[in-house]
Order: sequence, then C-alpha cells, then structure tokens
Amino acid sequence: MTLLARLDRLPLSRPHYLLLLLGGLGYTFDGMDSAVVAFLLPSVQEVWGLTNAQLGLIGSATPFGFLFGATCAGLLGDRIGRRQVMMWALAVYALFSVVGALAPNYGIFLGARVLAGFGAGAESAIIAPFLSEFVPAARRGWFVGALAGFFSFGFVAAALLGRFVVQPLPEGWRWAQVITAAPIVMLLWWRRSLPESPRFLLANGRADEAERVVADLERRVLAATGAELPPVPEVAVERPARTRRIGLLSALRYLWSGAMAGRTAITWLIWFVITFSYYGFFTWIPTLLVQQGITVTRSFEFSIIIYLAQVPGYFSAAWLGELLDRKNTIALYLAGAAASAYWMSQMTDPVLITTSAAVLSFFLNGTYAAVYSYTPEVFPTWIRASGTGLSSAFGRVGSIIAPSVIGMSAATLGFAGVFGMTTAVLAAGVVCTLLFGVSTAGRSLEDLTESEPQGATR
Repeated sequence: MTLLARLDRLPLSRPHYLLLLLGGLGYTFDGMDSAVVAFLLPSVQEVWGLTNAQLGLIGSATPFGFLFGATCAGLLGDRIGRRQVMMWALAVYALFSVVGALAPNYGIFLGARVLAGFGAGAESAIIAPFLSEFVPAARRGWFVGALAGFFSFGFVAAALLGRFVVQPLPEGWRWAQVITAAPIVMLLWWRRSLPESPRFLLANGRADEAERVVADLERRVLAATGAELPPVPEVAVERPARTRRIGLLSALRYLWSGAMAGRTAITWLIWFVITFSYYGFFTWIPTLLVQQGITVTRSFEFSIIIYLAQVPGYFSAAWLGELLDRKNTIALYLAGAAASAYWMSQMTDPVLITTSAAVLSFFLNGTYAAVYSYTPEVFPTWIRASGTGLSSAFGRVGSIIAPSVIGMSAATLGFAGVFGMTTAVLAAGVVCTLLFGVSTAGRSLEDLTESEPQGATR
C-alpha cells in the first residue's frame, strides 16, 4: 500500500474543493492585477503626460515581471516546496500593488508594476502544479481547468474596477490598485490551511511528512463523505527518492534532453501562442474600441461584456478536457479563437466588434484552462514546478512583446490587420498541438512522467 495510491484513490470531496478555493482565490487576484493595467493606461497617460511608447512599456511591465516570477517560482518550488513559494509570491505581489498605488512618478509606477508582476507570475506558475498533485487522474483535468477558471473572475473584477472606480473617481486609478492588494489578508488563511504536496515531500525524501499529509487528507475526506474510503489498488512499491539539486541550467538541460525535448517544445510553443494572443488582445481592446469611435465609458462597459465571456470559456474547457483529452481541447479552443479573431478583423460596427470580441475571449480563456491542466501533467514530480514555471515564463515572452507589436501593427495595419495577424498565430498553434501534443486524460501523473520518455536523461 503506497502513499500515492492512497492519495489518488480518494474521491473528490470538501477537502479537495477547499484546496480549489484557496488556489482559485490566488488566481482571481492574479487575473485582476494583470487585467486592471488596461484600465489604468488612460489615467496615467493623463496624469504624467505619457507618450504611446511609455504606455507600451507599462503594458509590458507586468508580463515582464511575470516571466522572471514564473521562472524563479518553478525552480524554488522544486527546491523548497510549493507551499512556501505560493505564500511569498502573494506577499510580493500585494506589497508592490500598494507601491504602484502610491507612485509619485512614472518611473516608480513602472518599477512597481514589474515587481507586482513578478509576484503574480510566481504565484500563477506554482498553484497549478501544486494542486494537480492532490487530485486523482480521473478528475485532474476538470479540477485544474476549473482552478484556472478563477482567472476569469479576476478579469471581470478588473473591468468593474475600470468602470466604477478608475473612470468616475478622482485618483480612481490609485484606489483600484489598493483594491488589487487586498489578498494580503489571505496569507493568514493559507498559512493555516495549505498542506505541502505529498508528491514533493516524497520526491525529496520526506516520507514521514508525506504520510502525515495523506493521513490527514484521508481523515477529512472520510468525515466529509461519511462513507468508507475506496480500497487502495495494488501498485508497485514507490522507488526511494533521490535528492536532486534543481538549478536553471540543470532544469533546462533535462527538459531539452532526449525525448523530453519534444514535450518541452510543444508545451512552450502552446504557451507562447496563447499568451501572445491573449495579452495582445486584452491589453489593447479598450484603446482599440475607443479608436473605433466608442467613448471611454462605453469602451469600459463593452469590456465588462467581453470579460464576462471568459467565465463559460474556462469552465466549458475544464469539462471538455476530461471528455476530449487536454490536447484536443487546446486545439479546439485555439481553432475557435482563430476563427473569432478573423471575424473580429472584418467588423466595423461597435456591437458586432463587441460580440466577436466576446467570442474570442471565450475561446482564448478556454484554451488557458486546458493549458493549465496539461502542463503539469507532462513533467516528472521532481521537476514539475520548474517545467511548468519555465513553460509559463517562455509564454510571457509573448506577453511582453505583444502590447508593443500590437501597438505598432495598429498604426500601420489598422484594426483589421491586428486581428488578422492574431488569427495566423493561433492557427499555427492548432496545427502544432494536434501533431505533437501528448494525450494525458485518465492517466496518473506517475504513468505519464515517472517512467520517463525514452532517451530522457537526468
């Protein structure tokens, strides 16, 4: 009877849903922090007389911080544990949101946005691999997809902040950032309620701690369900843990060695495609709507509609991820996003632009739900956080360059050209995912990764 077999046979119940809520709230505030920048741009431009180039730097600041935060979180998560990284990341993100709110000038504001992005990126990269290690294979795709769905609540909250705080209130752009720092109070709850991942503990030779975590989870599931726990399946005895020192170079060397290189390449590509398209779209959509003749107030109101479309996008993809497999769900939603982007490129009427933008929002965010489920599944436990963090970090390269690329393209190609380019990027992602993605639905993490791909070396 092994610890991981005991963990994986537990039915989803209240203790799992509490973990989903704890991690999901973290994603809600990450999403709100990322999205609120688009609604701050008109205000900070007016306050400090900024050029479009300076606005573009602000648009790239948060994803730039995300890149380094995601990289550091993955490496540290495999060294010191997922739980500690989550809590430190939350504290950094909240602190620098307050610094941004109090910023007296453009330089300090820009620096605060980078560092707030660092904290948000670290938290974003570590939560999905952390929670995926608690969930049985049969429900993991839905669970992690639903976890990613909490991002949508943050984006809707950001749109509401833009409409009802940033736009009408004096110094509203400052108050909006104070509100995004509110999750600092979650640290007290996280410290008390979050266990460390048993898979991380086992991989690092801490079997006694892993036993305590699994036993406590069994006890709480038993109390929640009021029924006998399922029998533990017969499995091979767990291999003794081998201590590994994870660094950036050693992680990259492993991820790009042998057959692991194929998994890494397609995962990084998917992250780049979706993140480039996503941030290019959401950073500029309020401004592009204004350029199409829509007032700032109406632009913010339309943005609320567009952001609301994220909610069914995330949760429909979370459900389909179990039914169609994560790989096929990613391809399906990327294809839907490509078609929506093309549709949007042909529209000139504000109502039709908003409708097509809402459909694009639905598919882009559905893709993210499947990607967040897929990524932790393709890397072994001992390097799962690093693999996920580095994949996310590479995607952030797309988010860094997207605001500037979209801004320059809008000036030369116009509204139609911007979304025509987005269509081409998304279509390339569909083809590569179908050809090279890994099928993961219904398979345990150990089945997917611990019998490592042929040719992969440590």
